[in-house]
This record gives sequence, C-alpha cells and structure tokens, in this order.
Amino acid sequence: MTNRRHALKQIAAGAATLGAPSAFAQVDQTPITVLVGAASSMDFTARLIAEQLRDALGRPAVVLSKLGAGQRVALGTAKRAAPDGRTLVFATDGPFTIYPHIYTKLDYDPVADFSPIIGVSYFDVAVSTNPQTTGANDMKGLVDWARAQQGKATFGSAPGNGSLSHFVGINIGLATNIGFMHVPYKDSGVGLVDLAAGRLPMMITGLAPQVELHKAGKIKILAISGDKRSPLVPDVPTLKEAGVNVSTTTATGVFGPAKIPQDMVMRLHDAILPMLSNTTIRDKLASQGMTVWHANPPQLSTHLEEGRKRFAALVKASGYKAEPA
Repeated sequence: MTNRRHALKQIAAGAATLGAPSAFAQVDQTPITVLVGAASSMDFTARLIAEQLRDALGRPAVVLSKLGAGQRVALGTAKRAAPDGRTLVFATDGPFTIYPHIYTKLDYDPVADFSPIIGVSYFDVAVSTNPQTTGANDMKGLVDWARAQQGKATFGSAPGNGSLSHFVGINIGLATNIGFMHVPYKDSGVGLVDLAAGRLPMMITGLAPQVELHKAGKIKILAISGDKRSPLVPDVPTLKEAGVNVSTTTATGVFGPAKIPQDMVMRLHDAILPMLSNTTIRDKLASQGMTVWHANPPQLSTHLEEGRKRFAALVKASGYKAEPA
C-alpha cells in the first residue's frame, strides 16, 4: 500500500508539469495567460496562439490585453511573473531591438529578463497619404510635396515614438534628405481618421488597418516597407520599388519571463509550432497583413541581437535623442 501511494504521488507530480494534456486537465486548470500590449492584428494573433496552446496542452489559455507605453506595460508584467510557463507575452521585436537605444532607462532588460520561445510572424508598415491634402498619388509625388514644405512636412506614426513606424519615417527622411516633423499616435485608428479628414498629410503604420480606407478611396497607400508586395494590396509597390531605399519589417514572437526551464521552453515552442503550418491559420494571419515566420529560441535570440545592432546604427545616424522610459 505504501508503494502504491508513493507511485500515485509520482504520477500526480508528473501530471502537474507543463505538457501532459489529459493529466494536466485533471490536475491543474490554472490558465496560461498570453499578455499582449498592442491592439488590432497583434491581439488577433495572440488569440490564435492562446487557442493553439489550449488545444495542444489540454488546459485553459486566455489573452490579457495590457495596452500602454508601446507594449512596455505588457512586457513589465511578463518580466515580474513566475518562470513557470503560466504567463507569456506576445510582442513585436521593437521593444527588444529599438527601445534599448531610445530610452535612457527601461524597467526591463531586453536580454536578461526574458526567455525567447518562438518567432511567429512578421508584417510590413505602410506609407499612406490623403491625395487631396498633398496632391500625391505615388511616393515620388509625396517626396516632391514634402521637399517643397522646407522642413515642415509632417507625418504621423502609430504606435508613436520609438516604434518601427516612426523609424520608417526617419529612414525615409534620411534616404531622401528631407526633414520631417513627427506626430505620434498611440492608436492607428485615430491617426487614420485624421488622415482621411485632411488633418494629417501622411501616415505610417501597420498595413492591415489601412486597407479598407485605401480601397474605399479615403486614403491612398503609396508603399509598403518590406521586400515583397503584399497580397492585401498587390498594386502597391514596396518603398524600394517606389524609389526610396528603405526596407524593413516587424517580427513578432512569444516570450516568457527569465529562467523558465529549457525543457518547458521547448514544450511551449512545440505546442505553438503546428499553428505555423496550418493553412487555415496562415490564411487568417495573411488577412491581418501578417506572414508566418518561424524561429526557435536560439534563432529568435539571434534575430533580436542583430536587430539591436542595426538600430544602434540607425538611431545614431538619425540624431534621435534618447528620452526617459
């Protein structure tokens, strides 16, 4: 009887580890929480990830929006969580690659405070205008308009200061030798309303939120930031095709707090991985302007390190002044 009780205790302990679906459902129904610090396509994708975790691990998984401070609220929450695999964060790479160079003080270390788990997707940002405001129907026309403003040309970006959208604008300025004034928007929807209403001449933000307004003729998407045209707007050229030597995308990934055991990291990676080859999910992501991109934990770490080096040079070249977090 003693041996039987000991054996039952061992079985129960094994079932409580991450990755035993049927036993986990019986023993531990504490949800896995996927934090997300951005709305729109990021929130949409986080929910697909939560569904995948639920199905693969046989336990509840929920999405918790922690909007604010350019995803830093969500990242700070994840940093402080226990390293038990129950709290994850879905984020873009900007807070890990750009923010270390533009904020004098962050409340997290982009390397030491997180466990990279899996790269999920990448997406472009797009440059758009209101032709009634600028008279521009292509990037050449927009560049000509901006140059004529003699340093007073304005562009909006979302999610604002320090975002990839902001730095695409900075990059365009460097590539064309034009000085731009920047208006940061926390939400792309507000900026696009201003663009459509003629209160803003130029907007740079994620592609997907712009497509409906573009097709309705209320704004005009002039170029996208990646190396390839998007199936959402196949008629729109890349910035390079449009004559502006700028090319960049935003990658997304799932991260946990530091010190998650490596075997648990790989269980989470392996639980999420099948969704990246699921045709239905790939189509859903494509409808949000996202392209599937897989990176395992070491590859994701390498991607972030290369990004930090790239943005260190860009921030220096741009003269961007660091600010408090």
